[in-house]
Amino acid sequence: MREVLQELLGWWQAGERVGMGTVVGTWRSAPRPPGASMLVGPGGEAVGSVSGGCVEGAVYELSQEVLDGRPPVLQRYGVSDDDAFAVGLTCGGILDVFVEEISQQTFPQLGRVATEIDEGRPVAVATVVAHPDESWLGRRLVVHPEHTAAAEGDTGTLGSARADAAVRDDARGLLAGGRTATLSYGPDGERRGDQMRVFVASYAPKPRMLVFGAIDFAAAVARVGSFLGYQVTVVDARPVFATRSRFPEADEVVVQWPHKYLQGEVDAERIDERTVICVLTHDPKFDVPLLEVALTGPRVAYVGAMGSRRTHEDRLARLREAGIDEEHLARMSSPIGLDLGARTPEETAVSIAAEIIALRWGGAGDRLSELQGPIHHRDPIAHQMGEESLT
Repeated sequence: MREVLQELLGWWQAGERVGMGTVVGTWRSAPRPPGASMLVGPGGEAVGSVSGGCVEGAVYELSQEVLDGRPPVLQRYGVSDDDAFAVGLTCGGILDVFVEEISQQTFPQLGRVATEIDEGRPVAVATVVAHPDESWLGRRLVVHPEHTAAAEGDTGTLGSARADAAVRDDARGLLAGGRTATLSYGPDGERRGDQMRVFVASYAPKPRMLVFGAIDFAAAVARVGSFLGYQVTVVDARPVFATRSRFPEADEVVVQWPHKYLQGEVDAERIDERTVICVLTHDPKFDVPLLEVALTGPRVAYVGAMGSRRTHEDRLARLREAGIDEEHLARMSSPIGLDLGARTPEETAVSIAAEIIALRWGGAGDRLSELQGPIHHRDPIAHQMGEESLT
């Protein structure tokens, strides 16, 4: 919904009724991820995409039917057959699309949700997309992180207090990790059963990339990190190097000792499991105290440290002398990056980004042309939770 939110909000504020199709489940090589949405406006306008063109026509027609009074519907689209005009996905994927009407009556919380997304406050929207009782379809629960002022104002209901409690707990877990998924329950929110399916769309602030060391490689890493959607901060203790002019694509440039900055962020609870940390200084007086904090603090998505293999061995020895055990040392990717034969700062940045992506999705970094089976990997964390809606 995020990519079509402004258009949707404008129509909603004007009191219009809008048809919306949302991808709530994907398998194999589906072209768009869960959460991708397409709108059919009050004048018949089509905004957004659910498949990159394969099934938009069918979703458009379903949206028109919903606006004409049909109940919300969950529709599955799979591989197209030999008929060139058949509705399907030529890529070989499968996707589930939930089509519903959006208006001030069906989604009264949209204005508040839009404000929180715009201001960078985490919020999740849980929607019933399948249920044996048709009256539950499209019901919504807006969920905020626990122990926040906004959590007291969680609004809406899925149909019962029991279902609300179960989904609220699970949605908060997804929101903490910035994950979107479809979850299954019994018809009243029972933990066992799959008669009710609830799509949880998480709208969390951008994940963070912390780049330590204001060197030329850091500028390239910051550029690639920004391209990948991270909130990028470059940190260095040397003010002559840590300047905005040298890192124009970073969101923030901080002059501070790296380990003190990171410890402050940990203490302020601004480090989470989506955070990636790139240590590029390869200078022991910076690296060792910084890595002590990075490796023993809250678990993050990635800790990579630049340097030769000789530098790596020296770094390990110093960290062991500082009392870091093998379990925590195993969190570190060093030397940083995948073996791409990179030479330039830009190539090295691609190597680092490739390692971050591979670890995020469970890839091995092999050439796809030499492999068999699905191109996309399951989200390892989500798979452990038993979530659906995975590629």
